[in-house]
Amino acid sequence: MTLRLYDTATRSVRDFVPLTPGQVGIYLCGVTVQSSPHIGHLRSAVNYDVLRRWLLHTGLEVTFIRNVTDVDDKILEKAGEQGRPFWAIAFENRLRLDRDYSALNVLAPTYEPLATGHITEMHELIETLIERGHAYPAGGDCADVYFDVLSYREYGALSGQKPEDMRDPGDAPPRDKRDHRDFALWKGVKADEPRDAYWPSPWGKGRPGWHIECSAMARRYLGDEFDIHGGGLDLTFPHHENEVAQSKAAGLGFSRYWVHHALLNLGDSKMSKSLGNVIDLDSVVEGGVRPVELRYYLGSPHYRSRIDYSDEALKEAAVAYRRIEGFVQRAAEIVGPGRPKQVPPAFADAMNDDLNTSAALAIVHDTVREGNTALAAGDEAAIRGALTAVRAMLGVLGLDPFDAKWDGGEGGNDLKPVVDSLVALALEQRAQARTRKDWAAADSVRDQLKNAGIQVEDTPAGPRWTVGEQH
Repeated sequence: MTLRLYDTATRSVRDFVPLTPGQVGIYLCGVTVQSSPHIGHLRSAVNYDVLRRWLLHTGLEVTFIRNVTDVDDKILEKAGEQGRPFWAIAFENRLRLDRDYSALNVLAPTYEPLATGHITEMHELIETLIERGHAYPAGGDCADVYFDVLSYREYGALSGQKPEDMRDPGDAPPRDKRDHRDFALWKGVKADEPRDAYWPSPWGKGRPGWHIECSAMARRYLGDEFDIHGGGLDLTFPHHENEVAQSKAAGLGFSRYWVHHALLNLGDSKMSKSLGNVIDLDSVVEGGVRPVELRYYLGSPHYRSRIDYSDEALKEAAVAYRRIEGFVQRAAEIVGPGRPKQVPPAFADAMNDDLNTSAALAIVHDTVREGNTALAAGDEAAIRGALTAVRAMLGVLGLDPFDAKWDGGEGGNDLKPVVDSLVALALEQRAQARTRKDWAAADSVRDQLKNAGIQVEDTPAGPRWTVGEQH
């Protein structure tokens, strides 16, 4: 079965056919780093990481570009509020973003371009648009350059918006704009902005508009035309609409498929730094949920389904993942970790059906149930078959408990060897108490471990411990 993806531009599920056989180019709109990331950003990262892993699993070579917007109005506003250089704020938050991506086992991009590193490419694209009659400098003392929306007849095709229906504020456009609907490609330096937040240009000192950076960077790393452009549903208009307009108006083929993920909501609104209703990775971990469990939670719904966040739903997802993890660990104790190979056909069908991770995880849980039945019967051949299938599927989803990135499920925590030693010592004391039939002492050790979030299970191979919920 061929991979089929929902394409926003055609509003249909289409067979995915790469531009170049055997190769896929993907551009994902990354984060504007005016503050630390929240789990809404991490949903985007997980969704497209699953897409990338599935493409890799099917044998395709993937070039994955995820940009970072490190200069824009919001970052400059933060710089003014904090009295710090804009680039210091951007760099600090970019490091936090990289840390969170790594904690959730998100594969590093092939390249991760910064907006500030591609000013030359933006200038070239703007000059092309001016030459082709689709952009104009404001002129005079103003260094602004605008895209002429009405000059591009297909404007609005991606989002379904029509220029004639766009709200007119009712007064004349600013003196440097021809029309209210025109958007900035280059923003001239302003007196109230940091003096180091501008670059020279043919039109005067300034900085890039938000939209031009993505068109320029996608072209730089993926060429004039590429396969997939991804991002949040909230970016469809105006950001992606403007990207399409300026790229196509410049004569570029640009993206052949537009893949948008739905948002993660907190209450009645999307999780947003500007609204102040955000939850970050640190707060999730402090609440007793491991990074691998958060990844399971974010990746379980279909990528086009909205997630309404709740602590209860997150904890239910954590419990569901622990059931999978428990089977993998128990099975490996009996037959070894095995070598995951191909995924079951039903799992492949679900993934090829517009990345239906919800249906794919149902196959995972069905296989785990079969594996648990085999464990109860002592059927090693069936145990091995279920284990290799489960691990293969989890590998595609970035959730394999034996993935070195998780380091035993602790998200790369360097303290794991210490925890191992301390738990081993406690279990040895419990074993000694059981040997001398001091059941009260043995139960006390087990209860103390449970209170610390360590679940102990007695197995034929000896006691086995896992991280559970703290009490």
